[in-house]
Amino acid sequence: MPSTLYLLRHAKSSWDDPGLADEERPLAPRGERAARRMAQHIREAGIRPALVLCSPARRTRQTLEAVAGSFGKHVEVLVEDGLYGAGAWELTARLRRVPTELPSVMVVGHNPGLQELALGLAGGGEEEALASLRAKFPTAALATLLLPQGGWESLARGGAEIVSLVLPRSLPRP
Repeated sequence: MPSTLYLLRHAKSSWDDPGLADEERPLAPRGERAARRMAQHIREAGIRPALVLCSPARRTRQTLEAVAGSFGKHVEVLVEDGLYGAGAWELTARLRRVPTELPSVMVVGHNPGLQELALGLAGGGEEEALASLRAKFPTAALATLLLPQGGWESLARGGAEIVSLVLPRSLPRP
């Protein structure tokens, strides 16, 4: 069975307090609304990752909190320092350590790392999603990739298919 990788970029963050460290910036009201839309999509689409890997930044944790209730039960969540600001190479290295028996993983993180990872892994798939992803990976967007048989340790450039890129602005309001 192929594995499924979900890449969820954090929702729009606030820049209202210039004194906050980047890691401490919260979601903006627009980001909170987008995260609720994405939560509804996740619930309706039946997305149930076996493992969620999340950056420790406040905005990623708040995005995860907004969508986590849509996963159902028995989802392991790991908040890992190494995911903050991680590039495609670091994200790939982390995903290669995922146990083979886990069928799906969601990474809640940041750009440009998530976009670089998705584009690097996607050797084909849904052309419209791929073209959109090349242009931009918007905040609160969810990219879904199918990985070939062989497990997480064999994750390689061009070795996945992009199935979809869902943007919160394209979803109905909850």
